[in-house]
Amino acid sequence: MANSIEELSLQDIVIVGAGPAGLSLATMLSDSGFSITLLDIQSEEDLSSPKADGREIALNHASKELLEQMGAWQQIQEKDKHPLKEAKVENGRSPLALEFRTQQTKKPLGYLVANHQIRRSLFKQLKKANNIRLLCDTKLLSLREENERTTLILSGHRELSCKLLIAADSRFSATRKMKGIAAKMKDYGRIMIVCNMQHELDHQHIAQECFHYGHTCAILPLGPKESSIVITVNSAKAEQLLQLDDAAYAEHAYKLLSGRLGKMTISAQRQPYPLVGAYADSFTASRFALIGDAAVGMHPVTAHGFNLGLHSAHKLSKHILKARASGKDFSGAEVLKRYAFEHQLMAKPVYEATNLIVNLFNDDSGPAKLLRKTTLGLASRFTPLQKLITHRLTRGANKGLL
Repeated sequence: MANSIEELSLQDIVIVGAGPAGLSLATMLSDSGFSITLLDIQSEEDLSSPKADGREIALNHASKELLEQMGAWQQIQEKDKHPLKEAKVENGRSPLALEFRTQQTKKPLGYLVANHQIRRSLFKQLKKANNIRLLCDTKLLSLREENERTTLILSGHRELSCKLLIAADSRFSATRKMKGIAAKMKDYGRIMIVCNMQHELDHQHIAQECFHYGHTCAILPLGPKESSIVITVNSAKAEQLLQLDDAAYAEHAYKLLSGRLGKMTISAQRQPYPLVGAYADSFTASRFALIGDAAVGMHPVTAHGFNLGLHSAHKLSKHILKARASGKDFSGAEVLKRYAFEHQLMAKPVYEATNLIVNLFNDDSGPAKLLRKTTLGLASRFTPLQKLITHRLTRGANKGLL
């Protein structure tokens, strides 16, 4: 019959969403003995060869180590790994700047790698696993809970049951909603425009975040005399900037940066991204867990988003594997409770601190301007704070990701 339901084999784990978090978790559980299905609405061609989307991911050392352990880091060409030797935060035209640099000249603060390069490398590793089934061009329509398992009703008249369901399907997670878990969404009222630009002067591998009144402009250093330039403005201004031709936009970026990189030309298409944060009310439910942006969707200003998502995949996989090794129920409440506690402990302060920074630097009132000038001035003179943040960025995976 044309409308008959195809029942797929029972799986130990189903992961919804083959973005960086979903791919990472599946890869961490590869060859573990678990039967795993990873499903995504995209085609296999799009997942295996994702298009460049303009987003550069700032990886700390712990994230780099985890990618190495998965074999994904080795899949990325050296020319596509861009070391960060220093980072600066500036406030308007003030001469004061908050600077972060390592004392060890051979060890960078971290690395910039394009989002699509990370996804491609993770997908290559995933395809090597013999215990992971990939369902592409597949949409999750609804869920049904029954007898210690969850049944997923999928597009194409298919049903799939599992012992543990994991959502990794973005900060707007439909799976999270189907499980009845709410999330506090925060619309920052800004659009981030990203594009790669060639420039006359050397960036010296220094990342810079320049907060001006009404907008911000960031420099993310890539190859020789090339950087990702990130301009963040309100929606009306973003529309105006996107309508400029390439030469006019490059001139606008040159002026925003006061010519610090010399003359500039666009080398990749401009990509706009509305900025919206999300924090789930709970990271787990009965035989269900959230990871990545489905759990916590970060504002990019502190560059913690990918690192936090990788942390969630790492912690959940650790608890699942430990439970399996000790003969416990890997999908039970005890295991998921431990994961939720550890990830909340890491995610909550980072998310709240990021929002405080965003609120402070998006507020152009007189008191806010004075407060941010004072705050940045004090922080720029407080060397122990800078050393602490630098240490947290450069420590290894066994010490935590943030």
